[in-house]
Amino acid sequence: MFEGRLVRLRALRADDLGAQLRWRNDPEVAHWATGGHPHFGPVSREAVERFHEARLREDPRDGATFTVEELDGGRPIGMADYRDLDAFAGRATVGITIGERDRWGGGHGSEALRLLLGHLFGACRLRRVELDTWSGNERALRAFRRLGFVEEGRRRAAVRVGEEWYDTVEFGLLREDWAASGALLQQP
Repeated sequence: MFEGRLVRLRALRADDLGAQLRWRNDPEVAHWATGGHPHFGPVSREAVERFHEARLREDPRDGATFTVEELDGGRPIGMADYRDLDAFAGRATVGITIGERDRWGGGHGSEALRLLLGHLFGACRLRRVELDTWSGNERALRAFRRLGFVEEGRRRAAVRVGEEWYDTVEFGLLREDWAASGALLQQP
């Protein structure tokens, strides 16, 4: 478990299933999390159960999914994960979704991602962390840049949202950039 000022990242539990089902079927959450990609929502309870069960069985040497939980009250508000962990290359891909809309824009997602990065660069000794989002997700783009991520490339017109096409924006963060940014010192 990793704890900040607003949130903690804790292991996924069976009782998180109801919140996951609600988030996966919230059209606005799906819109911002995936650009409205149909693999995110709407989904059946059975599909979410399969996803949830697979996450509960993850081998942390390959990846892990955490519930983002508010410190004040313990309410699950989202999920954060790392995947595609390559210990030899020292890299992993991360993701974050805040599913509770009343917690958007309050720093909860940024803090959750900062906690996850602290773990990956610290305990896991990774050299590099990657993530991506779609170019219309301005809030995520700003948050990633504030955390020190550097835009490394774009896949032009790779995401369709409604009738419009957006770029996939690819980001990377190196351990030395993370350390130089003072982000490690910001860990609670």
